[in-house]
Amino acid sequence: ENVEQVNGWIKETLAERDKLVLGLKNLNFVLDIFPSDANFNGIVVVDEAYINYSRQKSFIQELTEYGNLVVLQTLSKAWGLAGLRIGMAFASEEIVEVFNRVKPPYNINEASQKLALQALNNIDQVNGWIKETLAERDKLVLGLKNLNFVLDIYPSDANFILVKTVSPKEIYQFLVERGIIVRDRSKVELCEGCLRITVGTPAENNQLLTVLEGF
Repeated sequence: ENVEQVNGWIKETLAERDKLVLGLKNLNFVLDIFPSDANFNGIVVVDEAYINYSRQKSFIQELTEYGNLVVLQTLSKAWGLAGLRIGMAFASEEIVEVFNRVKPPYNINEASQKLALQALNNIDQVNGWIKETLAERDKLVLGLKNLNFVLDIYPSDANFILVKTVSPKEIYQFLVERGIIVRDRSKVELCEGCLRITVGTPAENNQLLTVLEGF
């Protein structure tokens, strides 16, 4: 694509709104454009909440190359600490200084800090959880492909999969009545007909597939 055309499209989009969501394959392209553009004074934020489940490398390694890059991660997903509500922002010293000037005066509480540090010191256990989740995700995809009401299963770099079905609302209600909760995403733009299914334990995934076979 022509750099000037893409640059123009991005500027037009940002003129109409204050943020722009881009796919992973476009990020390096955008990061290469903006530093050389004196008219752009913003930052590029990469949300890596699910990076531990992804086949892609983290953009943290790009921080030394791009001073306007911010990478966000969390302990809520692969680390299993959603209740602590701890997130992390990786950025240049200049951006971190701005964060420190505008953030609330209190940091996260001491108990949460201790639990977070304890988790970070148990990386082998977390890697084991991630490995199991990835294996179960693959098994779940294979099982769902055998169901005649499943139209498509979209590629996933997270601990859930997006499944397009012929009758999402009926399937959702069918599962609820049997004590299984998934998320109906059929009303979300570009997700018409879709259910979002979180990868569970081996027993939970087997139960889901068994129940769906009876739909």
